[in-house]
Amino acid sequence: MAANDTIADMLTRIRNANLARHQTTQVPAAKMSQNIAKVLREEGFINDFETAGEGIETHLVISLKYKGKNRQPVITALKRISRPGLRVYSNKKDLPRVLGGIGIAIISTSSGIMTDREARQKNLGGEVLCYVW
Repeated sequence: MAANDTIADMLTRIRNANLARHQTTQVPAAKMSQNIAKVLREEGFINDFETAGEGIETHLVISLKYKGKNRQPVITALKRISRPGLRVYSNKKDLPRVLGGIGIAIISTSSGIMTDREARQKNLGGEVLCYVW
């Protein structure tokens, strides 16, 4: 099944796997998905990810992260902001803060995919892809 919005598909698969307390989840591989997974790994929301399969069947295997004895998910919520029907852009002065800095906003800038904090440090604006907290 082909998805028009690969980012929303990725976020939904991670959200569903978190709710079901799965250890890993599979996401169709795309450069955007890999870059978002890289940001999530650097920020400590997921353990790791790897590419599996070949050709059209390539996918990312994302290892989810839990805390405590009762395995509470590290990712509380994922929210898609900019979508194909309504793109949301933000300049460097108006970059969003998620929950007062507790969460992150993932921004697509001219220098690549990064968090809102990195974009502020580098004085960059861009498309606000999603919020994670």
